[in-house]
Parts: sequence; C-alpha cells; structure tokens
Amino acid sequence: MECPYCQHTNSRVLESRSSEGGQSIRRRRECLKCKHRFTTYERIEFVPITVIKHDGKKESFDSSKLLRGMVRACEKTGISHQRLETIVDDIEAQLQQRPQREVSSQEIGELVLKYLRQENEVAYIRFASVYGRFQGIKDFVATLHQLQEETPPSSIAQWSKAGSQASEPDLSPASYLTLTHHGSDNSI
Repeated sequence: MECPYCQHTNSRVLESRSSEGGQSIRRRRECLKCKHRFTTYERIEFVPITVIKHDGKKESFDSSKLLRGMVRACEKTGISHQRLETIVDDIEAQLQQRPQREVSSQEIGELVLKYLRQENEVAYIRFASVYGRFQGIKDFVATLHQLQEETPPSSIAQWSKAGSQASEPDLSPASYLTLTHHGSDNSI
C-alpha cells in the first residue's frame, strides 16, 4: 500500500477491524519510511448487474430504485423501512451470486413479489399492480383470487360466514364495491 505522504510502498498494519456492518475492513497502517499513519479500507468489489427492461433497454441494477418502488408499494402497511432495506440487500445478494450478469426486470419483480407475499398481502397487490402492469379491475380480481387460493381462509372470512361452510368467494367487481355489515346496527 502506497503511503499518501511520501509514496513509499511499504507499510505495516497496526490494527484491523470490521466496519460498515461487516461490508469492509478498516486497516490502520504506518509507513515504514516516514512513520506517518494512515487508514485504508478493503471492500468487496461487486460485478455490475445489467437489468433488461420490458422494452428491451438495458440499464445497471440500482438498489435504491428498487427500494423506492418497494417503499411506495408498502406505504401504510406497517413494514419498516429497515425490513425493506434488508429485502433489497437479500435480492441484490441473490443476483450477485448468479453466474449471469444480466437479469430481466421480470425476474427481479418476481423476487420482490416472493418477499412481499410473505410480508403483507396489500403490499404484494400494490407491487403486483405496477410490476404486472394491471390494466383494470379484472387484473386485480384475478390476482386477489390467486392470492386467496394460496392462503388458508382468514378468521374474518370465517366470522362473516357465521360458522357455515365457506363457499367460493364472489370475486366480481361489484362485490368489492359493496360493504356488507353483519351483526348489530351501531348507527346513532
């Protein structure tokens, strides 16, 4: 390592410690010629990942762009910003481990949906609507139906059926626009 003061190439390491959450190693060094001390950092160099967009254009993977999209989808869902950052880091790590340096935006979207599916159904639907380029309510209904088939019935659905055997849900657009109140009337 070259000394920043005298440009001598020999130095000795006085101390090493992990920094930036384990993402780099901080080394305190001393030049063997001029005895000045300086700090160096050793970091992992990631090979850039190229994202192939829907229209065929290519751009570099940008984790902050992915995080912004996820934050928008997760507004008011209770998912913490730290959790979203962790998910983005996990996705980026998965992409870095792949032998291919190019990935489609569709593959990235599917990875995000896999995580959001486990975190929050509303965030999942919001992200899916943008990622899947929903054109209308039929796209939402189809996704909701698929989501409902993959999960066990919620206790709310069981309550609304008042103990009766659950039948196939009405997924027509009109069913989402009407609100049925079961139980006593609490109006004043």
